[in-house]
Amino acid sequence: MSGFHFPINYMINNKFKLLVLFVFITNISFGQGIFKFRQLREKDTVAKSIFNPKNKREVSNKGKFFAHWGYNFSSYAKSDIHFKGPGYDFTLLKVKASDRPTKFGSTYFDPGRLTIPQFNLHFGYFFKDNYSISLGWDHMKYVVDVPQTVRIKGFIDPQISNPGISTGDWAGHYNGEEVTLVDSVLKFEHTDGYNFAAVGIERYDDIWVSRSGKQSLNTEVGLEAGLLVPRSDVRLFGEGANHYWNIAGYGFAGKIGLQYHFLKWMYFQGSFKTGFTDLNKIHTTGRNAIDNAKQNIWFFENYWVLGFRF
Repeated sequence: MSGFHFPINYMINNKFKLLVLFVFITNISFGQGIFKFRQLREKDTVAKSIFNPKNKREVSNKGKFFAHWGYNFSSYAKSDIHFKGPGYDFTLLKVKASDRPTKFGSTYFDPGRLTIPQFNLHFGYFFKDNYSISLGWDHMKYVVDVPQTVRIKGFIDPQISNPGISTGDWAGHYNGEEVTLVDSVLKFEHTDGYNFAAVGIERYDDIWVSRSGKQSLNTEVGLEAGLLVPRSDVRLFGEGANHYWNIAGYGFAGKIGLQYHFLKWMYFQGSFKTGFTDLNKIHTTGRNAIDNAKQNIWFFENYWVLGFRF
């Protein structure tokens, strides 16, 4: 009997040893697989953090408000200005104009004079994490350069408007002749100012977010549409006034910029904006029912603002 049981015990023992060895090898392989899987997941997480930094921002912007204030520089494409009234109907072609930024000084720090320089004021609300809607007032200034030589089309009578304004040597019919604008003939400014009151929609994308989440850099792109509310200072052959604000037309604009959030609730932003405006009711001599001007203006604006998010 002992000769018969020995092989069975031997086989059982060997099978048990093989089973233990198999389990040991399997555990090692499984452990290495888990370790490699964890490494891959960690690498994937790092990659996502680098290439999609939004994952590092823990707080959503949705439901928050923002406001910013700052100052701008602007420039303008050449534009045609059409003047019309009793005894005249003429267009000055490709007129050059410039902005008029206030010299840097105490004006920028005096609360009672903050609206004198060319400024930007915007309020907005995030209806999604990276989309906002805003209301803005861009106070730019537009000044026709004098003297300058332009071409003119149309006619001017010896006396225009009512009561009559003498036009002197400018009386005549024109078909593209060159003339020189001087102060006694034309003063034309939107200096109080060339105001663009607009509703905008903006999109934001994170470029970089600090580990603490307190600092970040993101892009802003947006579209705006609104009204032009200038206060125009115009003199036509010496007759005119610095008029009150009026809704003179409408405009559209696109913008792109960078925001640097140096605190969770405060940011600094630099942006570029360009737009088209149609001003179809510009006050000139002050006889608004009979004397008016029209023009289309392409503007280019660079502005820098300090903002708050709350």
